[in-house]
Amino acid sequence: MFESNRLKTLVSTVIALLAFAANSLLCRFALGEQQIDAASFTGVRLLSGAVMLGLLLGFSQGALPRFQRANLGSALMLFVYASCFSFAYLYLDTGIGALILFGAVQLSMLLISWLQGAPLKLAEVLGVGCAFSGLILLLAPSEQVSLSIQGFLLMLVAGIAWGIYSLVGRTSSNPSRDTYINFCLSLPFLLLLLPWLVKDGQFSMQGVLLAVASGP
Repeated sequence: MFESNRLKTLVSTVIALLAFAANSLLCRFALGEQQIDAASFTGVRLLSGAVMLGLLLGFSQGALPRFQRANLGSALMLFVYASCFSFAYLYLDTGIGALILFGAVQLSMLLISWLQGAPLKLAEVLGVGCAFSGLILLLAPSEQVSLSIQGFLLMLVAGIAWGIYSLVGRTSSNPSRDTYINFCLSLPFLLLLLPWLVKDGQFSMQGVLLAVASGP
């Protein structure tokens, strides 16, 4: 049983990392090719995520779940992650952005857990150390690599927000339901992106499809 749980954890972790990497590729391609603007990409991503999760829950349960456990904090963190993630890729290359995101998520979760009283595990510390060592090596002064401070800070905030969202989600008794509710509650926060949407709004069918593929 123990080995089975470890295997499930490993597989889930690998899938999550691959999803993060895929989202980075999709977002950078969409924005780099000017198929869609960052604000619209964020909006389509959150809206399509809410719709897709609603459909999945509707088919599996026969009805949409009631909003019995609304967590505005989690919804806000989801919005902060999605929006900062999108805008960061206006300034960062795919690989650098993904590495900053991975490191920020790991470090924020580790530090918050430690502040809450959880003991630090050697494997966790080594994992964070490896992630940031790779980031330092990648960003070492060179003619090939240039780093946007604005992009770095945006992706750092995105990673911290996702780390907080993940830690809160660990207490969920029904992850599918709560994720659907969080996506729905994140939609009103999209009003905060209206200034950027009015200023830079543009989208194509390909851009919309890329945002949908980036989904929940």
